[in-house]
Amino acid sequence: MRKLLILALVVMSWSFPAWADDPVLPLGELAKPGRVLMLRHARAPGFGDPPNFVIGDCSTQRNLDAGGRVQARQLGARLRAVGLTDARVFSSQWCRALETARLLDLGPVESMPALNSFFARPDDREGTLNALRWFLATLPVDGRPVILVTHQVVVNAFTEATPPAGGGSIFQINGTPTPVWLGVISVEAGEGS
Repeated sequence: MRKLLILALVVMSWSFPAWADDPVLPLGELAKPGRVLMLRHARAPGFGDPPNFVIGDCSTQRNLDAGGRVQARQLGARLRAVGLTDARVFSSQWCRALETARLLDLGPVESMPALNSFFARPDDREGTLNALRWFLATLPVDGRPVILVTHQVVVNAFTEATPPAGGGSIFQINGTPTPVWLGVISVEAGEGS
């Protein structure tokens, strides 16, 4: 019972806003060359996935609720409003991430296994992160913005700023597997927009 309580507290903390001392950047920062937004998927009630989880079968997964869909659409509108119209968009293969990426409405979405969650698959952690680091190292330092829709555990592997659902971190590509973390984006309109 005690382990269950500890797990519940840890999972609940993942839904809280980023720490107060994390720099909140204006969304317009993403329109600059060589920027990457590593975005946690929008709201999907619960945590983890059911034991019968199958990639490509949304009926076996935890998915966005109506509020999560609204959240993703609103973030997309905010990004377009600051001039982000020519981004490359990639997503994990999880349905909640793919739906978030599509609802942003910023262009075609490519699925990328290197963005997949390893929350329930700890043995996949290093392989997933190595593939993502390789991808980041190949991006041009002056290239167009890139949006990576992924999961909390993936974002946390690059920064200690725990993103709430629909939140994320902005990085500057530097030609290495470890881009420079610049700060977080606000989930709410008006804060750092």
